[in-house]
Parts: sequence; C-alpha cells; structure tokens
Amino acid sequence: MKQRLRKFLFVHANFFATALTAFFLSTVSLSAVAKVKTVDELELTQSAKHRKITHYVHGYIQRFHYKKVALDDTLSRQIFTRYLTSLDPNKSYFLQDDITVFNKYQDQFDDFIMSDEVTPAFSIFSVYRMRVNERVKRALQMLEAGFDFTRDEVYAFIRSEMDWPKNEKELDDVWRKRIKNDVLNLKLAGKEADEIEKTLTRRYQQLERRTSQFDADDVFQIFVNAYVNVVEPHTSYFAPQAADSFKISMSLSLEGIGAVLHAEDEYTVVRDVVPGGPADLQGALKSGDRIIGVGQGDKPKIEDVIGWRLDDVVDLIRGRKGTKVVLEVFHENAGAETMSDKIAITRDKINLEEQAAQKSVLEVDGPDGITKVGVITLPTFYIDFDGHSRGDTDYRSTTRDVRVLLEALAAENVEGIIVDLRGNGGGALSEAISLTGLFIKKGPVVQIKDAYGRIEQNNDPDPEIVYDGPLAVMVDRNSASASEIFSGAIQDYKRGLILGEPTFGKGTVQQLISLDNYATKDDERFGQLKVTTAQFFRVSGDSTQHRGVVPDIVFPTHTDNSNEGERALENALPWATINPARFVPFMQASQTDSFIKTRTQHNDRLNTRPEFEYLLEQIAIQTGLRERKELSLLESQRRIARDEQEKQRVELKAKLEAFTGKTKDENSGEDKKAVSDEDAKDDEPDILLQEAGRILADHISWSNPVLTVQTQTKATASAKIPTTGSTATQTTQ
Repeated sequence: MKQRLRKFLFVHANFFATALTAFFLSTVSLSAVAKVKTVDELELTQSAKHRKITHYVHGYIQRFHYKKVALDDTLSRQIFTRYLTSLDPNKSYFLQDDITVFNKYQDQFDDFIMSDEVTPAFSIFSVYRMRVNERVKRALQMLEAGFDFTRDEVYAFIRSEMDWPKNEKELDDVWRKRIKNDVLNLKLAGKEADEIEKTLTRRYQQLERRTSQFDADDVFQIFVNAYVNVVEPHTSYFAPQAADSFKISMSLSLEGIGAVLHAEDEYTVVRDVVPGGPADLQGALKSGDRIIGVGQGDKPKIEDVIGWRLDDVVDLIRGRKGTKVVLEVFHENAGAETMSDKIAITRDKINLEEQAAQKSVLEVDGPDGITKVGVITLPTFYIDFDGHSRGDTDYRSTTRDVRVLLEALAAENVEGIIVDLRGNGGGALSEAISLTGLFIKKGPVVQIKDAYGRIEQNNDPDPEIVYDGPLAVMVDRNSASASEIFSGAIQDYKRGLILGEPTFGKGTVQQLISLDNYATKDDERFGQLKVTTAQFFRVSGDSTQHRGVVPDIVFPTHTDNSNEGERALENALPWATINPARFVPFMQASQTDSFIKTRTQHNDRLNTRPEFEYLLEQIAIQTGLRERKELSLLESQRRIARDEQEKQRVELKAKLEAFTGKTKDENSGEDKKAVSDEDAKDDEPDILLQEAGRILADHISWSNPVLTVQTQTKATASAKIPTTGSTATQTTQ
C-alpha cells in the first residue's frame, strides 16, 4: 500500500511554488552539484547556450504566459531593479556610485533580451562579487578591533527600503553595526570571546566562499528569473543543475527530515514542513524558522551555517535513516533578543500515511448540551495516479478516503462534520472537484480560464450526494490552491460555513516545460521553465487569486494579511471576475437567520472566554516582534528586552494553565530555554478547532438539520474519479 502511496508527494502544491533553491531533504546524493571552484577558475561570461535559452524563454513568456506584458522600457526598469535586489536585497554591498554606473542599463534590458544578449548581467555580478570580497576583508578587521557595548546606538537590520550607501565610510558603518550585533547575539547566548571570534570569522568567510562558487549558469539563472519574476511570481527558470536537484527532490528517496528549505538573504529558511515527515512528527520545526546551525548526533558540535550556500546546508542536514541531526533555529515569531532553539530530529522515511485524511471526534458545549462533531483533517489533496491509471479497485485518493471516514463518523453518531484544511497547500485538482461532489448533488465546481481567454467548467463527476448534514470548513493563511477551490465551492453553494483566516490566494496554474528539447548537442542542457498558463475562478465568477477565500466567520488570529500569501508577492496577478456558472445553491433562504445567530454567539465568546484573551495577547506579542526593524546595540538594553520577553512567555503560560487546568513540571532538570516553548505547544489545546466545533454546534441547534450519509461499496467507489479529460491528472500547482 505504501508503494502505491508514493505518488502522494508528487501532488503537493507547494513544491511547484517553491523557490529555485528549495529542496526536499533526502539521503540522495546530488550528483549534479558542481565541484567547488575558486574565483579564478570560474569564468563569468555569457555563452552561446545562454543566448539560445534567453531566446526560448522570451518566446514562451510572450506566447504562452497567462499575463500578457510588453517587453519595453517600463518592464526593463523593473527587471533591472529586480536583478539588483536579487543580488543585494538588504543594500549591504553595492555603493550608490555602483548603482549610478549600472543605471545606463536600466532602459536597455528589454533590448538585450530581445537580441538574446545578457552580458550586462555578468558585468554587474562581477562588481557584486568584488564588493562582497571587500566587505569580508573589512568585516574581519572590524571583528578583530572589538566593540563597545555601553555605547547607545541602534542597528537597522532591514535596509531594503533605505538608500544605497553613499560611500565606503557609510557602508563601513552599516557593517560595523551588523558585526557588533552578531557579536552581541553570541555574547548574550553565553559564548566566550574566543568562540565568538572563531564563529564569526568562519561565517564571514563563508560569504566570500559562497559568492566565489557562483558559475556562469548560476548568474544566468538569477538574471533570467529577474525577468520572468517581474512578469509573475510563480514563473521561474531552472538552470540544468537546479532542474536536476528539483527532480531528485520530487522523485527519489523519501528519507530525511521532511522539510522544504529555501535561501533568504544569508539564512536557510524553512518553507514547508511535510506532513508525516520526521520534522512534522517531532513538532518543533515550523515554516518560517531560520536555521542558523547544524549538528550531528546526541552531543553535537553545532556548525554555524549563516551565509552558507543552500546546497551546503542541505548536505549537512541530509543523512541516513535512524541518525540524528540537531538544528539550531530562530523561530519565525521570536524576537531578536530571544535565545535560539535547538531541535533534535531523527532522520527517517516520510510516513505517507500521515499525509492521508484522518478523523477524530470533538465534543463541545452547545446550546442543547454536549454536541459530538466529527473532524476530518486533510493535509493535502492526494491521489495514487499510477493505481488509478492501472484500474486498481483499491487505489488511495482523498475522495475515496474521506468517503470512508464520513461513513465511520456517521456510525459514531456525530451531529456535524468539520473539514480541517489549515496548512493544506493544495494538490490534485481532480480531488478538489470530486471531494466537493461528496457534499453537493451536482453542478460545476471550478472554472479555468487559459491564456487565450477560453473558459472551461469542471463539474462534480457524480450526481450522488454522500453527506448532506451540517458542515464547516476550516482554513487559514496557508490553505492554498486545491484547498481554495474546495472551500470556495462549499461557500458559493452555501453548503457549509467557512471558518478561519483568509486563504493564501494562489489561483493560478503552472506548466513545467523542458528546454532540453531544444538542445542540438547530446551533452547540451538548457534546463526547465515553469510558466503560469491559466487562472482558477469560482462558480460565482470570483477568482481565488490574490484575495483568497474570505471565511464566513473570520477568527481573531486574522490581522493585516497584506504581507502574507499571494498578496505579499510582487507582480502577483490581481483579483478578477468572470461570468458566474449556472448552479443551484444548497442552503435555503430560511437558514440565513441561523447563521446570524451563530455569528452573534461566536462574537460573545470572543469577549468572555479566557482562551481568546490568551490567544489575542499571544498574537499581539508576535505582531510586535515581526514589525520591528531595528535593534538596540546597548548590551544592558538588550538584556532588559530579553528578560521582558521571558516575562511575557511566563505570563502567557500561566494564562494557558489557568483555562486548561494543566501544569508542567518546572523541576524536570531539562534545559528550559531549549525546550520549554515548543514543549508547551504540545500541551496547548487547539483553541480554534474547539471554537469551530462550538460554532457548528450553535448552527446545528438553530437550524435543526438531519444528518445522512450515503454508503458506497469499494466496487463502485472508483466511479467517483474522473477518468477522462485533463482534470484527471492536473494539479493545482
């Protein structure tokens, strides 16, 4: 069965949305990774191959991309800015004089691309590499000179919106404060002076080493992506080496820690934690965490990895099944003064069963007493494509598994169902459509508009409704693609309540194109291009793009989402509408009053229940930490800030214990700073799931529905999956 489940991973929507340097951590050796070369060995010049690739990439963008843009001076200036930002996002290397020299190119990149000429990109990169080498040399000199931590000054660690440094003196001051902050961080972590100097010396030398290892294909890839990313953010070019790594991550060994990483400035950042993987089951590593160190074994020596190339960090984390890796991380919501966390993970094969739909029963206090609510947790929309193609009668899929779970929950006498799509990044389009069909009788589920303006409707493949009882769907800011198609259809049909946060907002379809097909030599490779070719629309005519699906009841965890999901991506396609499809809503007009009463009850609980006070205070603290853009370099002030954060953590923990009635053993002898925050999360109740249960219980009480589940044998279940048309194998990537 697990062999047939192997296809589960290949429909995970976030993989195709992953940045070029994102990898699935496995035990596979990346044979495509080039031998480390020195600066002198690397010839950074345009080749004939690069001219050909530029020609084909430009042709595909102009002819087949969903978004039609003119390659003119306006776009040229955007490409120019994007390329500089890709090299120096925090304005820490280039001087204003460099930018002034480069400005001669800003209106010419369109002409360069149309003539298959990319030489200026290499010229700019050569200056960048020279500036990095200069900065590393100065950094080592400053580190040796030492710092005064009684001097009251601040370090602006986010410089992306600032001007470029005017001269060497101004850039020196930027770096002096950066290095001083690095030293202070390690000092506050209890490191001795000699250890601090050794750690930072290696870190800064890694910056130089990383830049020196870029070859011509690397530079070309950065430039081409500056072009295609200003068209639309989900369009990407993979150079041959990156394409090989992508294939390996998608198709070979599933042993490792189960995390997708990408490079962000000088950090290795967790993009996704794969459901069912060792990291997911361990529970401490989260999306957005920055990995700053890696160690091996039970008593590891942590290797500082700030400034490392991503593939080098991956090599450290990768290992054999059963061995242990220790990651030192800064959690996404932790403040700069907060201590880093060390997370020990035992490498293993990814448990594919953990990605399958699972059920549980939740008992909540409703208006009529205890209400039993069935919960179906769905980490991804999966299907065993191979088993389906072979005609197997017992192949696994989301729809087939959820049908079985619905029947099991009905046997347990639940009064309503919650489908939990929080964190579900998408998957197989056919499953989003057929799963919707379990809850509606018939009709369209999603509309797809291609680059030529043609619109195709994808309908519920089976006229039978399997479950017609009370239904709620939980979503959050990480629910994307197929999750948005399903929840949008449920909302448009008025089939159930959508609860949570506005979803991610990815409503586009990508196609992966092998450019190697155009190579004229056997040993010549051009890489791959991922192009956005279509857009999803709901049956109401609204797009799922950009805005996402806005819940009927928005939970208090929702704050300003302008910097989250698709909305945070530059050049993302805007929200749009087309004509609505013809469909018959499920809910009767008389049930509207029930929803109004249900929402009123929810709002009353927000103002009275202690768990929401705890939740809102936690959100306020995290929001404040995320919004900070500078730090004090006064040691005494940093210690005060760190102590204040620890005080807030203790007070929050006390509030949690007050409404859960649980306490933790503070005298266990464990290192509290290393484990207490994440261990505490294991004991936290799922406040939002419990509230979703109460909302559904209220809705059941006011509307007084009757629950029915239609049963179906395995022999006929296969008819639920479409066997013809593109939707049978299409994914919402």
